[in-house]
Amino acid sequence: MKHQTLGRISSALLLLLCATTAQAEVSAAEAAKLGKSLTPMGAEMAGNAAKSIGAWEGGIGKPIAGFKDTGHYPDPYAGDKPLFSINAANADKYKAHLTPGQLALLKKNPSWRMQVYPTRRSAAFPKGHYDETLANATKAKLAPGGNGVTGTKGGIPFPIPKDGLEVIWNHLTRYRGDTYAMNWNQAAVTRDGGYTMVRFEYEYDFHYGNLNKPDGAREENKILNFLQTVTAPARLAGQILLVHDPVDQVKQSRQAWTYNPGQRRVRLAPNVAYDNPGTAADGLRTSDDFFMFNGATDRYHWKLIGKQEIYVPYNSYKLTGNTLKYTDVLKPGHLNPEHARYELHRVWVVDATLKEGASHIYKRRTFYIDEDSWMIVVADKYDARDELWRVSEAHSINLYNIPMTYPILEVHHDLQSGRYLAMGLRNEEPKVYVPVKRTASDFTPSGLRGLGTR
Repeated sequence: MKHQTLGRISSALLLLLCATTAQAEVSAAEAAKLGKSLTPMGAEMAGNAAKSIGAWEGGIGKPIAGFKDTGHYPDPYAGDKPLFSINAANADKYKAHLTPGQLALLKKNPSWRMQVYPTRRSAAFPKGHYDETLANATKAKLAPGGNGVTGTKGGIPFPIPKDGLEVIWNHLTRYRGDTYAMNWNQAAVTRDGGYTMVRFEYEYDFHYGNLNKPDGAREENKILNFLQTVTAPARLAGQILLVHDPVDQVKQSRQAWTYNPGQRRVRLAPNVAYDNPGTAADGLRTSDDFFMFNGATDRYHWKLIGKQEIYVPYNSYKLTGNTLKYTDVLKPGHLNPEHARYELHRVWVVDATLKEGASHIYKRRTFYIDEDSWMIVVADKYDARDELWRVSEAHSINLYNIPMTYPILEVHHDLQSGRYLAMGLRNEEPKVYVPVKRTASDFTPSGLRGLGTR
């Protein structure tokens, strides 16, 4: 379906773009392509020459038949059939469209395969997000040192990026909703397929890009606040984490507090950032692996490699929907390949190399960022010996009632141990995305204390 606002948006903002071009790297002529040859998010509107990637026609901007508010999302592409399957035996035939990490996963696990489906460019976002993105095109800039963005409180800051750091900031600041709750489960799967399910209740309150907060209510240097409550297993239940996440984490470090039900006390948390271990992840992910990458950018050099066409997880409605049980999804070594969906998409490729003197368990990381959503969909990570260590994939869907593309299930593979972590499992949860009303006091240490003693 065609997005009805494309032509209107681009022409209405052309004068604004011309007025601001003198202080930005993107010219008015370049910015005027947004909504024309480029989508409002900066992706190429047209498909590829081989016609294996089609044109973007607006994505899915409204609920489809069968959707019930706050519930699971019916698959708009349920009738699609796989075009072909990639496995260990034929992987070399397709390696031009695979990342090194994906290729290694296939070679390591003969039982794993990637079922490739027709490409569906379903990504869509609210008009307010498009408007802010268009306004950013010629005015947003990197903060000094590249550790944040200035000149905007919402929208993709660099829809026409000039370097790798701008691409990463597009990922970090992309629209992920306003103020809402989500419940999901996490499994650290052993080599033989065993796991103990950990259940989380989350509340997110975005400041950057929140379309329900007046501009004056969006804090200048804040991406979001979030609350994480563990509800199972019993030995972990009742633990609560509160995080205030700034944009520039060098200027102002991330703040975090924990509530321990045994001690019934709120304490300042250790540094919930960089390569500190993720919550209850059994050492299979770092803090900055969450959402594929989050937090400060200051420890890496960021190089923009360019664009590639890669088979990536996309439109994963079946894999994450309520027609499956967790036991249907989780298998030894990898997810059940029968339910995972891959499509060919154009991605930006950014290589991050650790700065001299900086500390992180990943010496190098290569990120593959979907051009239609600015979401990291695949990440290959290398250890201090420059050996491929971990590969992560984000299985996404379009939450079309909002609308937005969202990483509904993250899978972090450890190639060396043969284990993997699945985050975001909600097949057996009754609700997916629940808007909530919250005040600033709900995301304070005193508010955390009140939650813990209920």
